[in-house]
Amino acid sequence: MSRPSDHFDAGKVGFEARDRDPKKTARTRASTPGAPGGVKKPGRASALVAWLRTAWRQLTSMRTALLLLLLLAIAAVPGSLVPQRSSDPNGVIVYQDTYPDIAPFLDDIGMFDVYSSPWFTAIYLLLFVSLIGCIIPRIKHHWDALRSKPPKTPARLSRLDAYSTQVLDASLDPKRGAVIDEAAKVLREKRYRTVIFDDGRRGVSVSAERGYMRETGNLVFHSAMVGIIVAVGIGGGYTWSGQRVLVEGQTFVNGLVSYSSFNPGRFFTPDALAPFSMRLDSFDITYEEENQNAIGQATDYAANVTVNTPGGEARSETVRVNDPLRFAGTDSYLLGNGYAPEITVRDPDGNAVFSDFVPFLPQDSFLTSMGVVKVPDGLDEQIGMLGFFYPSAVELESGALTSNHPDLRDPMLTLNVYSGDLGLDEGVPRSVYTLDTDTLTPIAARDLDVKPIELRPGETAELPNGLGTIELGEVPRYASFDVHDDPTQIPVLIFAVLIIGGLFTSLLVPRRRLWVKATTRADGTVLVEYAGLARGDDPQLAAAVNDLLDLHTRKIVGLAEPASPARDSGGSQRTEPTRSSEPGAGNQGAALASSPTQEAP
Repeated sequence: MSRPSDHFDAGKVGFEARDRDPKKTARTRASTPGAPGGVKKPGRASALVAWLRTAWRQLTSMRTALLLLLLLAIAAVPGSLVPQRSSDPNGVIVYQDTYPDIAPFLDDIGMFDVYSSPWFTAIYLLLFVSLIGCIIPRIKHHWDALRSKPPKTPARLSRLDAYSTQVLDASLDPKRGAVIDEAAKVLREKRYRTVIFDDGRRGVSVSAERGYMRETGNLVFHSAMVGIIVAVGIGGGYTWSGQRVLVEGQTFVNGLVSYSSFNPGRFFTPDALAPFSMRLDSFDITYEEENQNAIGQATDYAANVTVNTPGGEARSETVRVNDPLRFAGTDSYLLGNGYAPEITVRDPDGNAVFSDFVPFLPQDSFLTSMGVVKVPDGLDEQIGMLGFFYPSAVELESGALTSNHPDLRDPMLTLNVYSGDLGLDEGVPRSVYTLDTDTLTPIAARDLDVKPIELRPGETAELPNGLGTIELGEVPRYASFDVHDDPTQIPVLIFAVLIIGGLFTSLLVPRRRLWVKATTRADGTVLVEYAGLARGDDPQLAAAVNDLLDLHTRKIVGLAEPASPARDSGGSQRTEPTRSSEPGAGNQGAALASSPTQEAP
């Protein structure tokens, strides 16, 4: 008996022609001189058509699809490095203020809207076309392969990757058909598809194959990739997100006019907004106070809100980072937080011309914040104020102020005052978080005789030039919410599960074929050959052939061993089946080779 070793020569015989690309085979046959069917010369197609045909073949190749998939992953990286308007509009404003030189260039090339930029859209559309173009032919080819029978047994099994033999003694008078039937049963128990071939004198054999789930998983993986692209590309058109800053005690209603900024999908309609309201009751932050190396660092954020729908009952909810509020078909994410001092500006007669809670954007971990107050009406001239808020104000040696803790321990507000045209009457939208001081005249600043205004909660100060007064009231917290409706979440989740399942299936399921062939030799013995061939790398192929040999041998022993001693017609001795004891034989083979003979009565 011989058995396949762990190291064998691979690639001597490939898989049958039906496993190759039929289109590629047809093109090769048509372009090969002397091929069956004659030589077909290409027609006089225009250079443009020929170029388009070549470009289509290159685009729909799996290599191109993989390159586009890698390129799409690389193109998505800037979306995590640069703040995006769709998810962090305040971050975009801060980034533009921090890097005024490079921000306009990044905005021109779509870095603040990466996932809706033309170049990102072009990549995933090309990937979509490439995947469709290479998947459809493979699905048809795989379907044909699933319906076809296993291939005919090769004439020379010894040339295959894994090969093993055993010899049945002539005195046993084995029947080849019974031997092969038992081999087919063993293979079917191992979930192989089988077919038996009878070549007459050349022997009887069973051909078996399994592992088509490998290609099925591969196709499921790539089809799910297409599904994700379709879900994001089409379903993303119905996605919308709106950002709203809520101060403690404030309520907003889910409507277009209620959002600070709004980003609709291309297929969005106002009817898609579910009617509900949300009020920020309180915003709680827990700070680290024991670890001296982390004093003032936040350990927990909790936005306590009350949500309600028309005709429904109000209910209290808590929104945390990475724990959004799911309500009325939308997801409300907690983006940021800070302080919104209540600022009131009065004219010289004491009439309030401006009164509002002004959100200040944090500039550091201790919530040193910057904000803008614009008073276009009610005073003798328009004024704008650029303010800095310090939750726990301390004075540095240079005289400048800073905050040494994010909690309200000694809050202070300083304001630089500017007068002039604020540009609000031109009809051009202006950000409430920025103040263009290039066209304004400073009337209170550190480098002027009139110093910046300094206020603590409850204090009032005079505005320069007798314009009026300004008062700082209470200092509540605010929270920034991103209300998001994404109908693609469920489809993307389903396709993601299919991608993972298909990937694991294609990696773990081996594609292999096994053959068992029984041939009667001149001396009356029956040579049983076992062979295996894998498509791709399969380090367990030799073990699979050895396992088949062992299981089949046990079946043969069960068939051949008589219930009681018997004499054949020739009166010769009957012996147990034997196999050649070549090096590498397994324990079962050694046991059979050493079996004692029985004397017939």
